[in-house]
Amino acid sequence: QVQLVESGGGSVQAGGSLRLSCAASGYRYNYFSLAWFRQAPGKEREGVAAIYTGSGSTVYADSVKGRFTISRDNDKNTLYLQMNSLKPEDTAMYYCATALFDDGGPWWDDNEYNYWGQGTQVTVSS
Repeated sequence: QVQLVESGGGSVQAGGSLRLSCAASGYRYNYFSLAWFRQAPGKEREGVAAIYTGSGSTVYADSVKGRFTISRDNDKNTLYLQMNSLKPEDTAMYYCATALFDDGGPWWDDNEYNYWGQGTQVTVSS
């Protein structure tokens, strides 16, 4: 049984930082590409960042480039999202997810992901 458990969300002021974690279990961790998505109230879920299983290369949404960093620790079976210079528009529920595609796959397409965590809330006040 694959399980993904997010943590690290919270409330911060604009300009602050948070680090999200996603602990994975139930599968060979480095088999999947991994991503963070977010969904704000009344909006569609959107891809934030992804890390490909093969090369370990990373991709980011334009809205978070230069502020967020995705990384993975294979020894700890954990995915991270370091979020700096947070803005009110970053407020959303954040989810981690796994996908079977490799380098160059459609990381932005949530239909391509097979397992999801329950989410962790991030709230940024101005």
